[in-house]
Amino acid sequence: MAELINEVNKVAVVGTGVIGNGWIARFLAQGYDVTATDPAPGAEDRMREAVNHAWPALEKMGLVEGASQDRLHFESDLQKAVTDVDFIQECVPEREDLKRKVLADVDRHTKQDAVIASSTSGIIPSTLQADCQYPERVIVAHPFNPVYLIPLVELVGGEKTKSEVIEKARVFYDSIQMKSLVISTEIEGHVGDRLMEAIWREALHLVNDGVATTEEVDASIVYGPGLRWALMGPFLTLHLAGGDQGMRHMLEQFGPALKLPWTKLEAPELTDQLSNRVIEGCEHQTEGQSVAELNKRRDEFLIELLELLEKYWPAANLNGRL
Repeated sequence: MAELINEVNKVAVVGTGVIGNGWIARFLAQGYDVTATDPAPGAEDRMREAVNHAWPALEKMGLVEGASQDRLHFESDLQKAVTDVDFIQECVPEREDLKRKVLADVDRHTKQDAVIASSTSGIIPSTLQADCQYPERVIVAHPFNPVYLIPLVELVGGEKTKSEVIEKARVFYDSIQMKSLVISTEIEGHVGDRLMEAIWREALHLVNDGVATTEEVDASIVYGPGLRWALMGPFLTLHLAGGDQGMRHMLEQFGPALKLPWTKLEAPELTDQLSNRVIEGCEHQTEGQSVAELNKRRDEFLIELLELLEKYWPAANLNGRL
């Protein structure tokens, strides 16, 4: 494989559905020339309409100098679309057979120092790169909708992926104002989707069992844990629930509840090893900061977030207007 360089000038997006169009909008807003390809009838018109709809939000966020929708080119022929680009973002439908075929075609036609990144939400990269001649440059780069605003991208390498490819991808995504989460271990669904899937499954159980309506389930997140998760995520949220002793006290007090049949999901055994990993992880995350300081920052954040929620989603409240 040719030596990788840490420079991306031209990008291609293969597949112009919701995720593909989100990538296109973000790349354009960051000043890139983008070539998009999709064999579906009417794909170009739908793509340009989607980018146009996203553009006002991107203008509010701030466009880089030279950013323009005029730098978007649609090419119906896959080979022509990927021949002379530095970075390919694959976004075809979530079917293993289709993705493997498309990635193998891209791999065959693009230059060897180009990175090929799949936006798959659940398939592991070793499976995706199996049919490629140069599998070492194929990775998973999983974003979250809307891609042009939400910054997280999960980066995962396969068995044959070279570490420098992951690093090149990380540098590139960070340069377009994304937050790269490099995941060291392949697993179906990666990290974010596995967590969302757990909540989704439980939500379906609650609705199916007649415990709550979909509106009530959504309200329980919007006005409850979702507000805290937006700042701290599940571990630090519960770290604060333990008071001054943080996660150590939280596990002692609430750890036994994992044995109760509260959910349809099976909890892991809370071994000493797992407890220590969680405790040490939280203490490392909060090193140099007291629980009181974290509480103050969280509360200030929640006040402002509630004001924003009322401004942008005024109907989402519990005063009978759901």
